[in-house]
Amino acid sequence: MSGSLGFVIPAYRPDVELLTAYIEDVRDLLSPATVRVEIDAPADSTVAQISSVADEVNASQRRRGKGRAITDGFDALSTDVLAFADADGSVPARSMKTVVDRVQEGTAAVSIGSRRHPDAQIHSHQTIGRRMLGDAFAFVARNLLTTACYDYQCGAKAVRADAWAEIREHCHEEGFAWDLEFVSVAGSLGYGISEVPVEWDDRPDSTVHPFWTTVELAGAVGKIWYRSNVSKRDAGVRDREETTSSAVYHPENDER
Repeated sequence: MSGSLGFVIPAYRPDVELLTAYIEDVRDLLSPATVRVEIDAPADSTVAQISSVADEVNASQRRRGKGRAITDGFDALSTDVLAFADADGSVPARSMKTVVDRVQEGTAAVSIGSRRHPDAQIHSHQTIGRRMLGDAFAFVARNLLTTACYDYQCGAKAVRADAWAEIREHCHEEGFAWDLEFVSVAGSLGYGISEVPVEWDDRPDSTVHPFWTTVELAGAVGKIWYRSNVSKRDAGVRDREETTSSAVYHPENDER
């Protein structure tokens, strides 16, 4: 498939030096047509620094939430493939490339990075508490949702633009639960999902609160389960070539 790439980075109180270095790495390794930063409640100096390396910077005066920022960014792009990565660079650009390649090569309509995949390379771990909460949430989501994955929340995802146009109509979460809803809806609509093991460097200074974010996600699971089933019903039994490749999770390989 190949096609042009639009790259979105949602940001809130980012480490500007780290973010600008990450954008430069993304440019060097992925050659995106557009790098767009969606930043919430920034200082003017922050916007100016990021604008020196990004093609587009959209600054919101309020905190929209991660999901809303990604949605606004994807909607603003006109490329063939859309991708996003978290601003802290936890997934290095070289690993992000493997996620994007799956879509650009036509392997799948949707590609998601995975820290919990057996083949993932974890260079620095989360704290034990954060890992336990994350593992527990992933277990619950796998057993409730029709789309089974090792890792729903990893900040590294790519999607064909035409698939996004349909998926977004069923995505309503504006915060951290957006990742979960995006994956669940994509699978329910019959799009093939490739779960890609990534390299991971945990950032302990992340703005993600381990407990309250988990509470937010847990509260969203029921709503997402319902919406995904509605999406699946609306999609019916459409003949879509990717459908047979939707299953990405294999419990016999799960050692966690």
